[in-house]
Amino acid sequence: MADNIIQGMHGCSREDEYVRPSDPLIQQRLEWFQDQKLALMMHFGIYTNLGIVESWALSDEDAPWSRTFVDWEDDPAVFREQYVNLNKCFNPVCIRPEVWADIAARDGFKYLIFTTKHHDGFCLFDTKYTDYKTTGPDCPFHTHKHANIVKDVFDAFRARGLGIAAYFSKPDWHCPWYWAEGMDRPVGAWRNPTYVPAEHPELWNKFVEFTHNQMMELVQDYGPLDILWLDGGQVGPQNGQDIRLGEFVERARRIQPGLLVADRTIGGEFENYITPESSVPSGPIHVPWESCIIVGGGFSYAYGARYKTPRELVHLLIDVVCRGGNLALNLAPQPNGRLPAEGVRMLDGMGDWLRANGEAIYGTRLAEPNEQGRVAFTKKGDIHYALVRQPEGEPLGRQLTIPWPGEVRKLTLLDVETPVRFERTGEGLRVEVPDILAGSCPIAPVFRIEK
Repeated sequence: MADNIIQGMHGCSREDEYVRPSDPLIQQRLEWFQDQKLALMMHFGIYTNLGIVESWALSDEDAPWSRTFVDWEDDPAVFREQYVNLNKCFNPVCIRPEVWADIAARDGFKYLIFTTKHHDGFCLFDTKYTDYKTTGPDCPFHTHKHANIVKDVFDAFRARGLGIAAYFSKPDWHCPWYWAEGMDRPVGAWRNPTYVPAEHPELWNKFVEFTHNQMMELVQDYGPLDILWLDGGQVGPQNGQDIRLGEFVERARRIQPGLLVADRTIGGEFENYITPESSVPSGPIHVPWESCIIVGGGFSYAYGARYKTPRELVHLLIDVVCRGGNLALNLAPQPNGRLPAEGVRMLDGMGDWLRANGEAIYGTRLAEPNEQGRVAFTKKGDIHYALVRQPEGEPLGRQLTIPWPGEVRKLTLLDVETPVRFERTGEGLRVEVPDILAGSCPIAPVFRIEK
């Protein structure tokens, strides 16, 4: 599948190497996953105050692109010390998890992906295994009623009927058993341990135990989880960094049967679906997949961000769904804990379209054909849908061609349930555009095709 990822920072596992789960319960949960189609992803952490690219600035290897907007001390060691101390000013006192959840529910999101811990190791949950957390005594937010951010956010979204995916970073650059002091860091290993795990098994085993303990806290203490979303693909057996994930997943599924695991870019039995990032495949993919893409700015909050318009968001969603995937749209909170008003306004516009046309999105599967030009197709049982991605500034005329090759008994404009006149031509269906649409420039009119 790597060949049909045409843009983006990161690739993903190949479709032809996907391992289909043999467990019937995991198969069932993947059907649920493919029904959902739309996730709200949220990156939140101490990096939010700076408006930078999450915690990547800690890595000297990634400094050229991740420290662009930070005018700090040039000495890397001093810089890292300054970054690490950001926990002492993380104080999002305006956070209201129930408001986040209300926005997500009204705008058509079906599940949440939330950062419990990014690569910097700062935890947004009350872990027992480090004080580097929102509930730690050095963090001014630790006295707030929502100090255990993960718990309150998960509870709020569940109360609105959304599924829960716990984002968890496998690498932890704050953990003394991953970035261990006094070691000769291997060349080019900034994202990796400061040592070779095979040469220091005593350190690596402590890190594995630490990682298992934190993930188990999320599984045991934070309510029903649908997905464990594991980031940091450098941590895997292929790089000599085996965290013995199989042992953990076996234990976790005894507590939460049917738990999906997305061990990103690793492949194998614990990457239950594949995850292109900042990219849309150029064609259909026939295994479960989900693409995470920003609404605006970056995955973490960015000052002065430009947000995608409702038209851009809807067309992006259609692009992903007609190719068989889910879309995880990332909108990051501001340092004070509120969601950016302009970003929410764009989501509201997308939500308006989904309220009228969601039937053609949720619960659908790949159609054949899946798209022709600006017209995309989805299907649900025997019903097919034609979704017309109308460009900005191009009003519809009195006629529209839908390149549908199959039989048609009835054609309906979905949002108003209006039957539509059509005739068969060599190019498909020549449709008489209803008066309600003619001359206008709708985001994406949808037609239900009944055979």
